[in-house]
Amino acid sequence: MTVIVTDVHYRMSLAVLRDLHEAGHRLICCEREGIPAPLGFSSTAADETVTLPAETWLDSLYHLCEQTTAADSEKPALLPVGADTLNTLAQPETRQRFAAVCGLWIPTAQQLDDFNSKAKVAELAQSLGLPVPAAHVQREGEAVTTFAARLPYPVVVKPLCGEKLGLSASQRYAIARDMTAFVPLYERFRQLAGEPPLVQTYLPGGALGCSVLADHGNVVTAVCHRRVREYPVSGGPSACCDCIDAPQLVDMAAAMVKATQYTGLAMFEFKEDGDGKPHLLEINPRIWGTYPLTRRSGSRMSLLWAILAHNEGNPDKPLPLPPVPKPQPCRMHFTASDLCSAVGYAKRGQWGRALGTVGDLLRPAVKDGLWEWGDVKPGLLYYRSLLRR
Repeated sequence: MTVIVTDVHYRMSLAVLRDLHEAGHRLICCEREGIPAPLGFSSTAADETVTLPAETWLDSLYHLCEQTTAADSEKPALLPVGADTLNTLAQPETRQRFAAVCGLWIPTAQQLDDFNSKAKVAELAQSLGLPVPAAHVQREGEAVTTFAARLPYPVVVKPLCGEKLGLSASQRYAIARDMTAFVPLYERFRQLAGEPPLVQTYLPGGALGCSVLADHGNVVTAVCHRRVREYPVSGGPSACCDCIDAPQLVDMAAAMVKATQYTGLAMFEFKEDGDGKPHLLEINPRIWGTYPLTRRSGSRMSLLWAILAHNEGNPDKPLPLPPVPKPQPCRMHFTASDLCSAVGYAKRGQWGRALGTVGDLLRPAVKDGLWEWGDVKPGLLYYRSLLRR
């Protein structure tokens, strides 16, 4: 089959490309004009690279799918990596238009809105009996300082949908440990979003994730992880994580998927309380930062996603789904982020975690989420761009 992968400047796209290349499929890598040196363009997995004009990228993508359909006598699978592309393709009129020239396996616009909203996620989880952090709401007419005075610190403050505000993962929430810190954080997020942010009790335990590929309410495959280190160390994305066997997380994610009849990729984020009980924090209904773990664990999630998309577009020429393997326990890190996390932990006096980074750098069993010796150019480009910044 032919697979068109968009937004290949993201490092997560490389896991998709490499998995599909190894499975023997033809890959067309797309990126919008104006983005310098997209990582996917330099990958040995790319059979063809296409730059889409910035002003007419959607129409150009449509025509690329149309031309590929005519050349192959079957529709290509279209895999949107970036959130903006995904959101655009999920809109009903756009989705219907593209269905004529490609196969898509993505959520509906409503499903994206529901899973992107932290308030809706918490409400649905509670209705299903799933644990979520306690929420605190400012009463009508209550002064912010009065609200702040009655909070059980520390608390987490975050906009209902930070991604729509253009915030990076580390900017989408903040921890307030006292009233003095809370008030400006609360006001800043409220002004930014135009609505009151979500305020939740801070959970002190470990961070967990459950990544799924879903088929109209059923989980096709799932990969769970535990965060080992993060960067920034004050609260940011995973710099290092372990693939773990966590049926409890899969069951909770499956309940949310079934309740919404969700289709596509999603990552469910959890945090443990002081007793080690996981609580659902939020959902990323798109490709996420630790997506390369799906490759490192051998889950074949990218291949399954592409075949489902192909079959959706070509119901008269379906490809058989391969066996769904159980993800294998492993540790993965992003070397640059992990080194930065080591510095951050050292500054905080957390020498055990800082030295853990050094130990993992020396362990061949710990795999990098970006660098692969069989496809070195993307890694070289990435680290060169980091040095320039």
